[in-house]
Amino acid sequence: MLTDIRHETRETLLARLPGEPAYRVDQVLGWVWQRRAASWDEMTNVPRALRETLASQLSIGRLEVARVQGAQDTTRKFLWRLPDGAMVESVLIPANPALYGDAADRHTLCVSTQVGCAYGCRFCASGLDGWKRNLAPWEIAGQVLAVERWAATHDVDPAPPAANSIAPGAPLPPGRAAATPGSRRLVNNLVIMGMGEPMANYGNLMVALRALNAPWGGGIGARKITISTSGVVPGIRRLASEPEQFQLAISLHGATDEVRGRIMPVNRKHPLQELVAACAEYVARRGRMITLEYILIEGVNDDVAQAEPLVAIARQLRAKVNLIPYNTVEGLEWKRPSPEACRRFADAVQAGGITATLRMEKGHDIDAACGQLRLRTERDLAAATTGA
Repeated sequence: MLTDIRHETRETLLARLPGEPAYRVDQVLGWVWQRRAASWDEMTNVPRALRETLASQLSIGRLEVARVQGAQDTTRKFLWRLPDGAMVESVLIPANPALYGDAADRHTLCVSTQVGCAYGCRFCASGLDGWKRNLAPWEIAGQVLAVERWAATHDVDPAPPAANSIAPGAPLPPGRAAATPGSRRLVNNLVIMGMGEPMANYGNLMVALRALNAPWGGGIGARKITISTSGVVPGIRRLASEPEQFQLAISLHGATDEVRGRIMPVNRKHPLQELVAACAEYVARRGRMITLEYILIEGVNDDVAQAEPLVAIARQLRAKVNLIPYNTVEGLEWKRPSPEACRRFADAVQAGGITATLRMEKGHDIDAACGQLRLRTERDLAAATTGA
C-alpha cells in the first residue's frame, strides 16, 4: 500500500524527488494543503512526468461524505466514510467567542482520531459500539481538508486572509507552500475532541497536527489547536515535552473520584490525584493555561455542591473551566439540566474566582453528541441490510 502524501513533510518529499527544484515540491504541497487537491490530475501546473512519479510512490486518500447535518445556528456535522467503509464524524462550529473564553474564531472544527472509542465514558455515544481502529494521519488531517473542500462548493465563506499571508506575486519564504486562488483557510481553529481518545493514537495525531501546523502545510497556529483527553496521564506528560505550543483540555466532568468514577472508567486507572499532578507538570513546563471541560449532567454532577471541588482543582492548576450542558444521546439515561440549573452552577464556579464560560451548546438540534450520527447511520444501514 502506498503512503499517503499527507504523511510526508517538506523534507521527506524533497528526499523522494532528487533533482527536482524545491519550488516544485512547494507547488505540490500547495495543491495538497491549500487547494485541497483530491487527485494528481488536479495539479495542473505540475509537469505530467512529476505527477506520474508522485503517483507511483504516494497516494491521495479521500474522505467520502456520507451525511451532513446542518443546525439552525449553522453548526454542521459531517459523517465521513473511510476507504475501508468505517465512519467518523467532524463538526464545523461557527464563530463562538465563548468556546474557550478567547476572541472569536472564524470557524472551529472538532476532529476525530479513532473509529469508535475504547474508553467507555458512560454518557458518550462514541464508544457504544466499541473501538474499531486508529485513524491514520491523513484521515485525521483530511477531515480539515474535506470540510473545506465541501464548503467551497456549498457557498460557505472562507476566512479572511491571514495576517502572515503572502501577496500575489511576492517571493515565497523557503518552505512556504505556494498560495493559490481560493486557498484561504476556512478552518482556523481545531479542537481534537471528536470520536476517540486522542492520546490513545498519539503518534498518528502528532504527524497530522504537525502537518496542519507547518508553514508548508495547513498553516494553522499551534495555539489554535487544542488536544482534549479524558485523562490519559502518560499522554499529558508526553505532550508537555513536545516543542509545539499545542493547547491542552481535560475532559473532567467530575471533580471528585466518586462522581468521575461513576461516568468515566479512565478514572480507575488514572484517578484525580494522578491526573491533577500530570496537569500541574504540564502547566509548569509549558507555562500555558489549560481548560477543564465539564459536561453538566442532571443529577450526576450539576449540584452546586460539586462546584466547590471543581473550583479547588481549577485554582490549583490556574485553569479555566468550560461548562457544557449535556447533549442527550438516544438509548442513554443521562439528561441535560435545566438552563436555570446550568446558570446556578456557572455562577458558583465564577464566585470561586475561576474564569468559567457556560457554552450554550451549538448543534443541539442535530445529532450533536460525539459519535451519535455515526451510530444512528450504521444502525440504519444494518437494519436496511437485514430487512429489520
